[in-house]
Amino acid sequence: MARTRRKSPKRARPKPTRTTRAPSRPRSVKPAGARSGAAGPGKPSAPGAADPLLARIEGAQHQKFGGATVDVLKVGNGRIKRLVYPPGFRWSTHMQAVVGTDQCMHAHVGFLARGHIKGEYADGCGFEAVAPQAVVVQPGHDAWVVGREPAVLIQFDCEDDTARRFGLPEEHTHL
Repeated sequence: MARTRRKSPKRARPKPTRTTRAPSRPRSVKPAGARSGAAGPGKPSAPGAADPLLARIEGAQHQKFGGATVDVLKVGNGRIKRLVYPPGFRWSTHMQAVVGTDQCMHAHVGFLARGHIKGEYADGCGFEAVAPQAVVVQPGHDAWVVGREPAVLIQFDCEDDTARRFGLPEEHTHL
């Protein structure tokens, strides 16, 4: 005797839904206290500066120095700086005449958030950093930006006392 199969009852399939308008783009979240219109917290300080890493920092002293952009916030006995070095920047080309020394005699301790830098000490010893990377550069160096992207360094310093306060030599040495 042959077996017969029973057909399953057909289930109603849900009809596909159609959207009548394009899905909305995600909205950006404004920081507390942000205003519409003029530049404010979280707002770009210049055209093309919609990047939060380059946005205006409320309360910072802002200046252009030898082609670099420097934002400085005083914190206790030290400072937090955001240094933006444009593509093509080189300390010996853009800063040497302004500062009046053969090399940069400032210690740099911080975090390279964007970009690529290379440098050389007076003795020919070189260094290189590619973001994201912690950076410690001893006094007595020349440095430059590599590539087409600006280098953005978040730096912690104690003005002229940075090397001593961070336990670094006053000039580059091989530790």
